Amino acid sequence: MRAVVERSYLQSQGYSVWNASLSDPSCRPKITSTQVIFDIPYNSCGTRRQSNNETFTYSNVIRVLASDSIIKRKKDLHLHVNCKMLQKTWVQAMYIAADGGVTDIDETQYGRYQVDLAFYNSSSFLLPVNDSPYYVDLNQNLFLQASLHSNDSNLVLFVDTCVASPDPNDFTTLTYDLIRSGCVKDPTYSSYYSPYPSVSRFAFNAFSFVNRYPSVYLQCELVVCRYGDYSSRCYQGCVSRFRRSAGSSQGKVSVVIGPVQLQEAPTENRNAELASNTQVREELESPTPAASSHIPLAVTVAVLAAAILTVGGLLLKRKLQEPIPYQIM
Repeated sequence: MRAVVERSYLQSQGYSVWNASLSDPSCRPKITSTQVIFDIPYNSCGTRRQSNNETFTYSNVIRVLASDSIIKRKKDLHLHVNCKMLQKTWVQAMYIAADGGVTDIDETQYGRYQVDLAFYNSSSFLLPVNDSPYYVDLNQNLFLQASLHSNDSNLVLFVDTCVASPDPNDFTTLTYDLIRSGCVKDPTYSSYYSPYPSVSRFAFNAFSFVNRYPSVYLQCELVVCRYGDYSSRCYQGCVSRFRRSAGSSQGKVSVVIGPVQLQEAPTENRNAELASNTQVREELESPTPAASSHIPLAVTVAVLAAAILTVGGLLLKRKLQEPIPYQIM
């Protein structure tokens, strides 16, 4: 996280920009002609991490000493910088409080966990599916990967619940559980190995809601925990009711993905089926084989030829029986 303090503000309050540091005095800012810039790491320089309800809070203090001599007549300035990871958008709040020998200023920023949930084309999880809707075959293997994007490398992602519904806005009326509270409900659901704690992978076989809707949507509840915190939800697996310990850190994120639709039969298959049905219908309507239709024509030609030969023979016979005309010389 980054904190920027205007140089003119510190000077107007009587503070020297060269006396500024984080909780760890060795972590110094970058000082420009107009600003004092702190790039605050999540895991060092005195940054503290706490959990409250469904948030992670990262906090540090920008300390500006009133004097670098052995005495002072002015309070040290403490700027409390906090970053809370929420599921909402960014807002800012600030207040000033005087406490003892320091002037405290709190700056809090709110953010949400950035989690991606995507389909992949195979169990190698190399190529994501970018089609929407995603057309699949019934009982086809579907591969999904959830990825947490955060500058804090000490976080782990856990798939707690995934529910299917034909309506992306209603996951209560008609639903089907793939996994709930870490307990597998669908017999085709399986988890896949991930080389990164911030990535979860799983798969199941495609299905459709019987006689109802063409599309299927998934809503998955993902839990973000501190890596190595074995009292947190991420390390409990299948539980009927999870009771979080006071020191555990975790947060929940809900993600919806879809739609998934069953693939229709290819055009060639439908055409082939149509042609086959047409041929069968024609054969049923014409019980006599097509080749036999030439037989009556052949018989007719043969009878006609015989009649011609008979008539020709009679004419020739009568011609032979007539007297040959002659003349006496």
